[in-house]
Amino acid sequence: MTARRLVAAALLFASAASAQDLGLSGRGPVEVLADGAIEWRRDEQVVIARGNARATREGTTVFADRLIARYRPRAGSEARAADVSLFAGASEVWRLEAEGNVRILAGNDRAQGDRAIYDLDRNVLVLTGRSLVLTSGSDTVSARDALEYWSETRMAVARGQAVVASPDRRLEAETIAAWLPEREATSGPQGERGGPNPGAGRLERAEAWGDVRITTAAEVVRGDRGLYLPAEGVARVFGAVRITRGPNQLNGAVAEVNLRTGVSRLLPAPGGRVAGMLVPEERRPPAPALDRRP
Repeated sequence: MTARRLVAAALLFASAASAQDLGLSGRGPVEVLADGAIEWRRDEQVVIARGNARATREGTTVFADRLIARYRPRAGSEARAADVSLFAGASEVWRLEAEGNVRILAGNDRAQGDRAIYDLDRNVLVLTGRSLVLTSGSDTVSARDALEYWSETRMAVARGQAVVASPDRRLEAETIAAWLPEREATSGPQGERGGPNPGAGRLERAEAWGDVRITTAAEVVRGDRGLYLPAEGVARVFGAVRITRGPNQLNGAVAEVNLRTGVSRLLPAPGGRVAGMLVPEERRPPAPALDRRP
């Protein structure tokens, strides 16, 4: 058995079938492999994999230039801390760090960034760096500062110039929380070339705060916070709402936009009123008739 396989086997513990999940939240083994070197620091209980490194757990694969897996004795294990990694089933990975060209694949979900930190105790993934993107079905969530994924609730939180983009609409805000559709169960690993699960749906909902803007082919809706329900095709925007369609603009406190029918309702604040500016369509005068007399 090669050194790489020895280290990978040392991180295995009791396996059970689970659903594919970006958060590596299953109970099965974490397998760490690399094309380059794998370094095992026994006293620190750390495994470092370099060169096209990957960590796989129950259908979820994390790719990076470098992976750092931190492990510890499993609860109830009689193995000593110094040699726990020598016993299959006696160890558990509690933190995984990925650095450089990070890509995460899990069924129909994809994520990428420069750096990822997994807190497997809390089932939380935090992506940072450039080009932070999470894709689920036909929806894409992106951010400038950080992109979090909370596995237990299937919630992604985008911070800083956050965007949820769909084929026919776009939601932008300073912060967006988006709930992914329920995942599908699987019992086999997935490689980098694995395709999405057929029939996967769109996001369940998204909530946005700070300089909210919803853009469709016909109009732009702005406000302080918003709620987007893809299944219903409805978006609600609250606080200093402005609806702009071409040169026309309506102002109010609450807006409900039906993204399927294109119908928007605007409501005033208590005791207030809805205001708007409607610009009539410019019409050109008819061309003068030509005098065809000889």
